[in-house]
Amino acid sequence: MMSVLRKLTSRLRGFREDTDASVSVEFMLIIPLLFWAFLASYVYFDGYRQSAVNLKAAYTISDLISRETDPINDAYLDSMFALHRLLTSATSTTTLRVTVVRWSESDDRFYRDWSQTRGTIQPLNNDDIRDLTDKLPAMPNAERVILVETTNTFVP
Repeated sequence: MMSVLRKLTSRLRGFREDTDASVSVEFMLIIPLLFWAFLASYVYFDGYRQSAVNLKAAYTISDLISRETDPINDAYLDSMFALHRLLTSATSTTTLRVTVVRWSESDDRFYRDWSQTRGTIQPLNNDDIRDLTDKLPAMPNAERVILVETTNTFVP
């Protein structure tokens, strides 16, 4: 048994120390790793790109809504949702939620004035707003802020 173990370790040592090789064999051993690394870096880049595009689309929609002087109706929100899909070139699921949040100094909390959605997301309620308090800015009494949220499911 010991001689078999010695033969095996001797052969393994000889294999480790042998420097004669074929470049094509080494290439065939490493090509799957290189191919995987190339595809993984492309998928990660595309995911981050899609996230940045979604954020820029949300900024654009927020800017358009903040400049609006007429009341926002369903047709306007439908057009903002269509704009979001156009700006993100989305072939996947996208959502849009626009919420007007009001600060009450006497109650020391935020309240939802109204919330409208497009897509598969639910409108925010006052309990949801309470959970978002840390993310909302400090505001004077009875001041309102428009909260625009968008999502875009990334499919590699």
